[in-house]
Amino acid sequence: MSTALQNQKQLFGHPVGLYVLFFTEMWERFSYYGMRAIFVLYLVGATTDANAGLGWSNGEALALYGWYTMLVYVASIPGGWIADKFLGQKKSVLIGGILLVAGHSILAVEEMYAFYTGLGLIIAGVGMLKPNISTMVGGLYKQGDIRRDKGFTIFYIGINIGAFLSSLIVGYVGEVHGWHYGFGLAGIGMALGLIQYLAGQKHLKHVGNFTGTSENPEEKAAMKRPLTKIEKDRVVVLFISFLLVIVFWGAFEQAGGLMNIYASEKTDRMLMGWEVPASWFQSLNAMFIIFLGTSVAAYWAMRKLKGKVSTSLFKMIIGLIIMGAGFFFMTAAAGQYESNGSSAMYWLVLAYLFHTVGELCISPVALSYITKLAPLKYASLMMGVYFAMTGFGNKLAGLLGEASVALGEYTIFTGIAVFCVGFGLLVMLFRKKLEKLTHGAEDNERIMKHDETEGYEVADH
Repeated sequence: MSTALQNQKQLFGHPVGLYVLFFTEMWERFSYYGMRAIFVLYLVGATTDANAGLGWSNGEALALYGWYTMLVYVASIPGGWIADKFLGQKKSVLIGGILLVAGHSILAVEEMYAFYTGLGLIIAGVGMLKPNISTMVGGLYKQGDIRRDKGFTIFYIGINIGAFLSSLIVGYVGEVHGWHYGFGLAGIGMALGLIQYLAGQKHLKHVGNFTGTSENPEEKAAMKRPLTKIEKDRVVVLFISFLLVIVFWGAFEQAGGLMNIYASEKTDRMLMGWEVPASWFQSLNAMFIIFLGTSVAAYWAMRKLKGKVSTSLFKMIIGLIIMGAGFFFMTAAAGQYESNGSSAMYWLVLAYLFHTVGELCISPVALSYITKLAPLKYASLMMGVYFAMTGFGNKLAGLLGEASVALGEYTIFTGIAVFCVGFGLLVMLFRKKLEKLTHGAEDNERIMKHDETEGYEVADH
């Protein structure tokens, strides 16, 4: 395996396999976020409109949105377990892609049975694909390779190119030409991703294979022996870091639910005589990630070279605090609406900007962190648990959105901001103690960095 990793064909300083996974995930996110951009708008759309929706109440729509987005990610646990125990990540991603194409395609049928069947297939498909493709990205790099975090950032930019394009294209098609045309277009995007993944298999021969049949003596031993004390400590740290993940996504995922409805119903969307589609605001987060992703990664790399704190856990805590602070702009928006009967678009833009910077500090970093700390025998399962925590965060987001019906947006937005900032500061107090339990999982990166850039002394131990 080590020799295979060293002999990988490179492109722009990273394995070519990274870009195969990049485009696969890009199209998968195109399909998912495209569908998400119009999901609640379709549910609450009046049945008498030319582009008829289902006529649900906001509370009913947000409840289903919460359950759906939770199950999409909770399904990553069985998806990761199946990969670890039976199939390996590579085959699991393939099966997930096939299920997703089927699910999105069925949503194009204008029948309720097709709607629920499509949602079920999408849940199963994301569960098989999402944790395993992320684990494969980590498998492209040797232990201690400093390029790993940057590789995940590149991968993450791919995710958000798909999300950006889908929010604009699928959102426009769904709102203007018909909801089911939008759902069908999302399915076409996933089909393109699946074709691209199959075409790039020659660059993924050494990664994502089922380790149960591995001939590598180290891998075989790791799969059979019980966890060591160090591995158990690292798993404990991962589970504690997952609390940050639940809180983060519980707040962040207001984007597809409450903030989406707020943009549609309470935001002045007129721009030079033209009304901006509400779903287009979903593209702001992805657009900011595309433009800011490498800058945020470079900032953290610079901090590391200067000997300042730049550990994964520190980045995740800072990400939660920054994202939480962004909700104060939504508090201002709600206050403006209560005073004037409408709120300006710039509040949403500012909120999404802060949410994006926070996301760049926590989400790609968390993916990389798991591949550093998770035991080999549970690599995909731990990634699955991470996405399940994302799912619980999504469910929390739905519950908070439902609560806004009774409590009002002003109270919900302010409460989210205060809690996220406060919780982040609380975890910061215990950061050093938690990092001791990683037993130097990130230390090798510092040593390699020092070797490759003579003259720099990294003091963050």
